[in-house]
Amino acid sequence: MTLRVASYNVRALQDDVAALARTVRAIDPDVLCLQEVPWIGPVDHRIADFARRCGLVWSGRDQRAGQTSVLTHLRTNVVSVTHHRLPYRTRRDRRGFAVTRVAPFGRAAVSVASVHLGLDGDERLEHAREIMAHLAAQPGPALLAGDLNEQDDGAAWQLFGGAMRPVSPLEPTFPSRRPEHVLDVVFATPDVRVLPHRDVPWVAEDLTAGTDHRPVWVDVETTELTGPRVTVTG
Repeated sequence: MTLRVASYNVRALQDDVAALARTVRAIDPDVLCLQEVPWIGPVDHRIADFARRCGLVWSGRDQRAGQTSVLTHLRTNVVSVTHHRLPYRTRRDRRGFAVTRVAPFGRAAVSVASVHLGLDGDERLEHAREIMAHLAAQPGPALLAGDLNEQDDGAAWQLFGGAMRPVSPLEPTFPSRRPEHVLDVVFATPDVRVLPHRDVPWVAEDLTAGTDHRPVWVDVETTELTGPRVTVTG
């Protein structure tokens, strides 16, 4: 009765997609939050093909609300998948976030948000507030996973941390060849029980061939169905 939630910036599937898929299969997630999903042109077939290579399903059927989406495993009961636009200054910098609600067998639904914040600090904070406001309106426990483009001293990271806690290993994830920055992280609300981290047998060459970020993941068990709701601070 565990749920493995992973997050991966796939760099628009521009690199070695086979290597990328092998890494995902090694992680074997129930929910995979994607960032930098390709969005220019007719790309639905590329996302669906990537999901198939990973042994996952593309439940969202929409990647236009920003370069985020979610893949899920067939063993996971998907309640809903929604995509949300965020304010943007230029067409090139448009952002969004995806939220899937999954209900493990016999358990209450859990909200999982895939986010990819931008390069401007003020915009990151603005978007973080909007994402948190959306999660605050969702019932039950929640996780937020993605590429924040900042580390734990950033304002957006601290905003998320005011209501949630980072639960993935805080190890450098960027660049993938020689990671120096902790940009990718999974947060969870206090009512999510986090299990001890388990490494996977991935191949180092696949990590560098597939994309410029390393993935993060966490195993959770939502045994406590009541607890503090997400609140917006900052």
